Amino acid sequence: MIVLFTDFGNDGPYVGQMKAVLAQQASETPVIDLLHNAPRFNVRASAHLLAAYISAFPADSVLLGVVDPGVGDPQRKAVAINITGRWYVGPANGLFDVLAARAMAAQEKVTCWEITWSPENLSNSFHGRDLFAPVAARLARGEMPPGVQIDWPGSVAVANDLLEVIFIDHYGNVITGVRASNIASTASLKVDERIIMRANTFCDVPVRQAFCYENANGLMEIAVNQGNAARGLGLAMGSCVAIHE
Repeated sequence: MIVLFTDFGNDGPYVGQMKAVLAQQASETPVIDLLHNAPRFNVRASAHLLAAYISAFPADSVLLGVVDPGVGDPQRKAVAINITGRWYVGPANGLFDVLAARAMAAQEKVTCWEITWSPENLSNSFHGRDLFAPVAARLARGEMPPGVQIDWPGSVAVANDLLEVIFIDHYGNVITGVRASNIASTASLKVDERIIMRANTFCDVPVRQAFCYENANGLMEIAVNQGNAARGLGLAMGSCVAIHE
């Protein structure tokens, strides 16, 4: 399958145009919309979010990722990265660096190609449709990347967790870049000087009470039972959190 992860939003024409290319060039492959409201222009937060959510997909999936505020920059490479059998296609701007760094730290195989192919009509501003989608379609058909193999250009330092807010969902629940597996099972989170109690899930706390918990994708999340945690606690994208042991 081809999995889409972008900051395009769901209201405009961009997702549909990209999916039209995939339907024409990889018609036998199902296309799954993982997320189209990834943190806008925020490559670092998006990289940590992607690392948490991609594990639910088969190992032979092709992830087409576009969070690309520098689109059109001639210095920015386009890449196809294979991490233990799963392909990632998109800009070499850090979006796949967390995944690659963690895989390398676990001594898993990471191979990277710079995409040197370019379509005849490559727009300056929509590489997701014109460049990345055709490459993703090729990979879904079992072909190799149209380019040259290179060393992965990222940094191993990004394998570390991110002690900040990386996503706020429809309910106002606040997802952090902290993996629950990396902290004690009794540890909770602290926002400014406020300690957020830990619970297993929503029904374990009274209505309107704030708490933190390990969400379904392994990240520490702050929520308010039947309330809006972001608004109630004054949290926004990039707000810092701390671990309270």
